[in-house]
Parts: sequence; C-alpha cells; structure tokens
Amino acid sequence: MGDADCPPPSDDFLDVLHKEKNYSTHTISAYRRDLTRFLAYLKRKNEVWHAIRPPTIRAYISQRFLSGISGRSLQRELSSLRGFYHYCYTQGLVSSNPAQGVRAPRYRKRLPATLSIEQISSLLQNPKRDDPLLARDFAMVELAYSSGLRLSELVSVRFEDLDLQTGRLRVLGKGSKQRDLPVGRLACDAIRRWLPWRERLVKGGHSFLFIGRHGGKMSNRSVQLRWRDLARQRGLEHNLHPHILRHSFATHLLESSGDLRAVQELLGHSDIGTTQVYTHLDFQHLARVYDKAHPRAQKKPERGAIHNSQASGASARLKKTSK
Repeated sequence: MGDADCPPPSDDFLDVLHKEKNYSTHTISAYRRDLTRFLAYLKRKNEVWHAIRPPTIRAYISQRFLSGISGRSLQRELSSLRGFYHYCYTQGLVSSNPAQGVRAPRYRKRLPATLSIEQISSLLQNPKRDDPLLARDFAMVELAYSSGLRLSELVSVRFEDLDLQTGRLRVLGKGSKQRDLPVGRLACDAIRRWLPWRERLVKGGHSFLFIGRHGGKMSNRSVQLRWRDLARQRGLEHNLHPHILRHSFATHLLESSGDLRAVQELLGHSDIGTTQVYTHLDFQHLARVYDKAHPRAQKKPERGAIHNSQASGASARLKKTSK
C-alpha cells in the first residue's frame, strides 16, 4: 500500500483512459475535474487518499448533493472515483475500492431530444452544388444520421474505414471497441459529392474523410458551429447538435423495427440499459398512434359534433334509400 506522502496517481490513471481506453478529451477533462475536487475534499478533511473507506465517499456525495449538484452529475462523479480506485487497486496501491457499491441519489432521466423524419428530410433537401464546405456538412449530417455516429467517431472517419461500394463503415468507439455499421444510399451519395472537393482542399497527406477549410482534420467544435448555422439557415427550430442525430437514428430504427438488441449493437452500447431509454420514446410514438386509432381511446367529441355527425349519417342513409 502507499505511504502517507505518496501522491495520488491521477495523471497515470487519466493517461490510461486516453491511450488504452480511447476516452474522449471531453470525458477525460470531466474525470480530471472530479478527481481534483474530491482530492481537495480529502485534504480539507485531513484524510489520506489510499486509506479511505466507503463512508468517506458517501459523506462526500451527500455534501455535493446538499450543495445542489444533480443526481446525474453525481453519478458521473462516482463513475470517476470508481474508475480511479479500480486503477489504484490493480496497481496494488489500495486494498479495496471504496467507491464500489456507493450509489448516487436517483434522478429523473430526461428523454433525449429527437428530430422527426420530416424535419431531417427538410434539413437535407436541395444542397448547393458549388459550395465545398456545405457539401461536406451535408455529407457529415447524412452519415451521422445514417449510422448513428458519435461526434468523436464522425470526425475520426478515415478513407480506409469506409467502403462506399458495399455501404459499410468501421468505427472505433468508446473503450476502443470496434464495430461495423451499414451506411445508407443517400449518405453514400452525399459523400461521393463531397470527395472531389476534398481532393482540392486536403493538405498533409492524411486520410481523414472530413476536413476543414485549411485541409486538416475537423475539430468537434467546428462541426458544432457549422451545424448550428446550417439549422438556422434551414429554419430548423431545434439546435442541430450532433447527438440529436444519433438519438433520432436510434428512435426511428426502434419505431420501425422494435429490435432493441440491434439498436444497441449499432449504437455501440456495452449495456442494454443505456439503450432502453429509447423504448420510452418508442412508447410515446405508439401511444400517439393508439390515441388516434383506437375507437375506445379517442376523445369524446363535443355535443354539437355528435349531433352533426349523426345528422350527416342520417342524411347519407336517406339518400341511399331514396335511390
């Protein structure tokens, strides 16, 4: 076990997440903030990081909750602490994981926002043929929606990952997990329209499929800004952030197929519980269909409407008998 003066191996842990687990820069930054905050808490309490037990973790989470931090954020913080102490345990620095088994307060899950099929069709109608950056943006939106990609996966697509002939894409997702995804016809067409422009813009001999105006790999932030502007130009009410297309992809597939396992595989979720949020969205869709279609679920019409309906029915019967 570590000595009292042994510094916590935070940087080593985060380095493993980056190099071996392929975590995104955003996630690693969040883990770093969580660990820094927790270690500062231990210092104020005069506790040593490698000698604490679960009650210390629970006290910390309770304090954070009472200060107004949401249950969702606390779940993420606990995930950071579990991961850190698991790493310390594998390195022989602690005898057990004090964060294991500690739970955050429950929170009400918000259903992810989605676009309708009509909204997506309207968004992608009639792209300008003489604007290279717009051709790229359309190709990226088509591919993101076609294959349900995360933003980090989208900007990392390389030529060798994509086969336009067979409509197949190989993606390296979270935790360095590889998955093969189908690519739809319209997405393949949009990518083919972008490729001649890419050949003119590319610099440096790299193989990234989507590049910026200066010829290098696109950053996550530049994609977010370009798509926000695209949504405004197209009159879309929603902010077109990349994850809304992933949510829409999952929701529309589940509505059509009902196959939760297939959607889980396509999204690259290791736990089907993560995918099950889309069953709530699917139920909302089914409930709307039910309300409109089932004769015992429809709202009762007003008295005047009943009278008019009966009158029109009676009128139709009179016409029929008079013939």
